[in-house]
Parts: sequence; C-alpha cells; structure tokens
Amino acid sequence: MSAPALLLFACMLLVPLGLTTVLSFHVFDHATGVKDGYTTAHYLAVVTDEYYHGIFWRTFWISGLTTLLCLAIGAPEAYILSRMSNPWRSICLLVVLAPLLVSVVVRAFGWSMLLGPQGVINHALQAIGLGPVRILYTETAVIIALVHVMLPFMVIPIWTSLQKLDPWVENAALSLNASPFTALRRIVLPQVVPGLLSGSLLVFGLSASAFAIPGLLGGRRLKMVATVVYDEYLHELNWPLGGAIALVLLLANLIVMLSYNRLFERRYKNAMG
Repeated sequence: MSAPALLLFACMLLVPLGLTTVLSFHVFDHATGVKDGYTTAHYLAVVTDEYYHGIFWRTFWISGLTTLLCLAIGAPEAYILSRMSNPWRSICLLVVLAPLLVSVVVRAFGWSMLLGPQGVINHALQAIGLGPVRILYTETAVIIALVHVMLPFMVIPIWTSLQKLDPWVENAALSLNASPFTALRRIVLPQVVPGLLSGSLLVFGLSASAFAIPGLLGGRRLKMVATVVYDEYLHELNWPLGGAIALVLLLANLIVMLSYNRLFERRYKNAMG
C-alpha cells in the first residue's frame, strides 16, 4: 500500500536530487558550457575557497539567530494560545497563520517598504530625533523578515505539543506549593520538547535555504547560499558549480540538524528520566 507514496517520493525528490548530484561532477568550460567529463573541482572550490566559507558562515549564523528569536517569541505565544478559550483561541490562531496565506515575495516587498530609507520605521526614528538608520540591505533586515516569515513554523508545533498536555498536571504542581516558574520548568517544558525540536528544525532548515528574503532584502552584496546558487545557475550559467554548492548546503544542513536533534533528545531523556 505504501508503493504509490514511495514512487511519488522517488519521482519528486530522489530523482531530481540524483540528477543534480551527477550534474555537479560535470566539467564546466566558460566558453562551451557543460562538458561530458567529470571532476571534483567544484566541490574542492566550495570547500577550500574562503569566499564560500564566509557565505556559509553568514547563512548558518543568520539561520541560527532566526531560530533563537522564533523560539523566544513563539514558545510564549504558543503557551498563551494553549491557555485561551474559544473564540479568542481561534482568532489568535488565525492571526498567527495569516502570514502563510500571503506570498513570501509580497511579504519581502512589504518589509522593504517598511525598512527602506523612506519607510515607516525611519520616519518614526526621525520623528523622535534618532535620525535615519540604514536597515534595508543589511543582515538585520534579513533577520527581521525571516523571523516574521518563519514564526508560524515555530508556534504550531509547540502549540500542538501543548494540546497533548493535561493542564490539571500543572495545576496539581501549583497546589503542592510549586512556584509558577518551577511548574513551567519541570512540568510543562519537558512535555513540549518534541514541539520545540520540530519547530527549531523547521525554522533552521527553511531559513538556511531561504532565497526570496535574502535576495530582496539583502541586496546583491549580502550573499547567502541560496542566492549564490541562483547566481551560478542563471547568471554565470555554471550549473555544475551551482549544483555542488546546493548539495554542500544540503549536507551541512543535515549535519547541523542531526547534531541538534541528538543533543536535544539526549537532554529530553535526561529531563524525563
């Protein structure tokens, strides 16, 4: 019964990934394009060139900071949502999910208007005497927009985990003279670790591979891995190098996420034990 799903998975993911892998080993000549020979020069260039090191470092630290900010904002937001009663819970949940109904490109253009030199934020800063501040085309602009885009992917998994938690367990801890902070730390937090883990992995993975936000709010100088892949494919027409960079990003992303998953699960087992 799982054969149709496995076949669809192979056609939609494994086959394109395999073709990209084969393409990344092809020889490329700037005069004639992709050739039939094979080489590992593209991977060596990505691994040894400091230019790519800087781009990968920028991509991962922006993704990590975005994940931390989404966690700091999304976890309390999900906890408040879980304690609400209808119809306020449904209304607030709709507000959280509403950004997903709008194209990420539209949201990026909206942030570019807000953060631009003549945007609302700079006008507000000038009104209070702080003067114009350059925000657009900086890492700050990219992080702000990524947090806005990725926040629902953090809130929903945590909120789902909280729905499985019996609120009377926390009330029982409070009735036994536990402080609200102690009840939250020792009763609620260990129960929602799967939601925290799922949300963090989703946000980090999507942020590391984001293209529209860095491309529109970071500009041409602020490169991230996805924008470099785009440039190699469509500007330089160096498809093998673009495929190599994309596969290195995939591998690095998997290593970071699996390490994070293992660390989180180990702490979760210690907390539950």
